[in-house]
Amino acid sequence: MTDWIAAMPAGAEAVGVEAGLATAPDSRPALRVALVPALRAGQLGRDFGDKPTFLLLPGTLTDAGISVDLCARLLPDAPEYARGFIGLAYRVAGQGDRFEAVYLRPTNGLTLAPPPPRDRRAVQYFAFPDWPYDRLRAEEPEGRHEAPADIAPGRWARLRLRVAGSAVTAWVDGAQVLHLDAAKAVPAPGRIGLWVDIGTEGFFRNLRVVPA
Repeated sequence: MTDWIAAMPAGAEAVGVEAGLATAPDSRPALRVALVPALRAGQLGRDFGDKPTFLLLPGTLTDAGISVDLCARLLPDAPEYARGFIGLAYRVAGQGDRFEAVYLRPTNGLTLAPPPPRDRRAVQYFAFPDWPYDRLRAEEPEGRHEAPADIAPGRWARLRLRVAGSAVTAWVDGAQVLHLDAAKAVPAPGRIGLWVDIGTEGFFRNLRVVPA
């Protein structure tokens, strides 16, 4: 079992992000993670958009329970399509050659009553490099890899994952929101990443990892 509470773990490695201790919107200490300026000025689908953009943590796992408190708000230069993307990557190979992730889109949270179909797209699973969100939407049943959740920008949420073989289950604030019996990647050892995407200033606290 590993716990990190508002501290930069020794051996952490930033990939496409800047990370450090900061003060969250509610004035609590947290780890702040955001894309580096060069990527924020880049191109969707090439530099960001379900890409390896995370703070990689030390240690490897295949199956585990992972939970973290996270809070996201939009940066001043966030593009119109930014949703406050923030979540957890797992089974990260190398610096992001291969990984899976579950993330939140706080501006799609039910609290804000977004229009359809955004109200069904607050939680997202994807597998890099072959299965980003847009391919999953195009080729898989509607809603299989996305789900609604009662979340909002600037508000803390607790994301918990149970990763077991080819299955992953996700909870937000204790409510199960997603379950996949057959995810889109072959199980293999890898690292955990604190993941963000374009337009997001992300804050993380209370990371807990329990290997299976």
